[in-house]
Amino acid sequence: MAKLSIKGLIESALSFGRTLDSDYPPLQQFFVVMEHCLKHGLKVRKSFLSYNKTIWGPLELVEKLYPEAEEIGASVRDLPGLKTPLGRARAWLRLALMQKKMADYLRCLIIQRDLLSEFYEYHALMMEEEGAVIVGLLVGLNVIDANLCVKGEDLDSQVGVIDFSMYLKNEEDIGNKERNVQIAAILDQKNYVEELNRQLNSTVSSLHSRVDSLEKSNTKLIEELAIAKNNIIKLQEENHQLRSENKLILMKTQQHLEVTKVDVETELQTYKHSRQGLDEMYNEARRQLRDESQLRQDVENELAVQVSMKHEIELAMKLLEKDIHEKQDTLIGLRQQLEEVKAINIEMYQKLQGSEDGLKEKNEIIVRLEEKTNKITAAMRQLEQRLQQAEKAQMEAEDEDKKYLQECQSKSDNLQKQISQKEKQLVQLETDLKIEKEWRQTLQEDLQKEKDALSHLRNETQQIISLKKEFLNIQDENQQLKKIYHEQEQALEELGNKLSE
Repeated sequence: MAKLSIKGLIESALSFGRTLDSDYPPLQQFFVVMEHCLKHGLKVRKSFLSYNKTIWGPLELVEKLYPEAEEIGASVRDLPGLKTPLGRARAWLRLALMQKKMADYLRCLIIQRDLLSEFYEYHALMMEEEGAVIVGLLVGLNVIDANLCVKGEDLDSQVGVIDFSMYLKNEEDIGNKERNVQIAAILDQKNYVEELNRQLNSTVSSLHSRVDSLEKSNTKLIEELAIAKNNIIKLQEENHQLRSENKLILMKTQQHLEVTKVDVETELQTYKHSRQGLDEMYNEARRQLRDESQLRQDVENELAVQVSMKHEIELAMKLLEKDIHEKQDTLIGLRQQLEEVKAINIEMYQKLQGSEDGLKEKNEIIVRLEEKTNKITAAMRQLEQRLQQAEKAQMEAEDEDKKYLQECQSKSDNLQKQISQKEKQLVQLETDLKIEKEWRQTLQEDLQKEKDALSHLRNETQQIISLKKEFLNIQDENQQLKKIYHEQEQALEELGNKLSE
C-alpha cells in the first residue's frame, strides 16, 4: 500500500502541475498510509493510568540523529492546538514533506536499529528491510511541491482510514502518453529553472561586486567630504582671523589718523609762522596716508579673493552632496534588487534541494560503477596473462609451421624428381606402344597415391587455415603455401593430360 500510495501521489501531482494543498485526496491518503507504516509493530508503553502507543517517540529521535531536524521539532512543539502526541507526529510528517527531507530523516532513523528496538518489536516494518525500501521510495517525493497549512487543521482527532478505491486499477486507463509528456515538460521546466538559478547566482555575485565597489567609492567620497569640510572650516577660521586683523588695522589707522590730526592741528597752531616745517610734516603725513590706504586696499583685495574662494568651495560642497544623494538612491535601488534576488534564490534553493537528492543517488551509482570498473580491471589483467600465454603458444605454432614448410619443400623436391623420371618414361612410351598400357596402369596407381597425399595435404591446409584465424601474422605464409599447392596441382593436371594424349 505504501508503494501504491507513493507512486499514485507522484503521478497525480505531476499531472496536476501545481503545488499541493492539504485538501488533495492522494496526499491525505499518503499521510494515512505513512501513519500506519510507522504504527506497525509499536511497543505498548504502560503508564499508571493507561497504555501509550504513539509514533511521536521514535520521531523525536530524529532530532538527536539529524541536527537539521531540530527546527521541525521546535516548530511542532510551538504549534498551538496540538494536545496529543499523535497530532504532533502528523504535523511533523507534513512539515518534513514540505521541506523535502522526509526520506533523509527516516533513513537516519532506520540505520539506528538499536535505538528503534526500544520503540518497535523485532517484526515491525521499520525494523525489517521493507522499511528501507519504503524510505528509498520516499526520495521520489522530492519532486513534489506542497504548501500545507498545519496551524488551522485539527490533527489530534483525525481518523486514519485507507481508501482502497483510489488504488484499484482501471483497465481502460488512457492518457499515459500525455502524462509522460507532462512529466517531460516538468523536467524541462526544472532544468530551465536550474539554469535560471545559475544565471541569477551570477547576477547576484556581479551585483555584490558592484555594491562593494559602490560602497568603497561611497566611503572614499565620504572621506573626501570630511576632508573638504575640514578644509572649509580651516578656511573659515583663517577668514575670521583675517577679518579680525583687518578690523584691528582699521582701528589702528583711525587712531593714528586721529593722532595725526591732533598733531597737525597743534602744529598748525604752534608753527603758523614756520610754514616750511609744516609743509614737510604735511608731506610726510600724506605719504603715510597713501601707504596706509594702499595697505587697506591690499587687505580688501585679499578679503574679496577669500570670499570668492568660499563661494567656490560652497558650490563644490553642493555638487558633492548631490553626487552623494544620487549614489545613495542607486544604492537603495540596488539593495531592493538584491532583496528581490534573494527571495528568488530562496525559492530556487528549495527547488534545488530535490535535485541535490537526485545527485546523491547518482553519486552512489557512480561509486558502484567504480567498483565494477575495478573488477573489470582485474579481469583485464587476467586476460592479459592469458594473452601472454597465447603469444607463447603462437611462437611455438610458428616454429611448427616452419618445420612443416621444410617438410613440404622436401616433398616438392621429391615430386619434381618423380616428374623427371616420368618424362623419361614418356619418351620410352612413345617408342613402345605395347609397354605403354602397362605403364599407364602403374601411373594410375601412382596418381591415386598422389591424390591421397594431396587430400592429406588439403586436410593439413584446413588445419593451417584454422591456425590462420587464431594467429593473424601467419596468413601471408599460408597463402604462399596455397599458391605452391595450386601450382603443383596444375602441373599434375598437365601431366595427366599429356599422359592421356
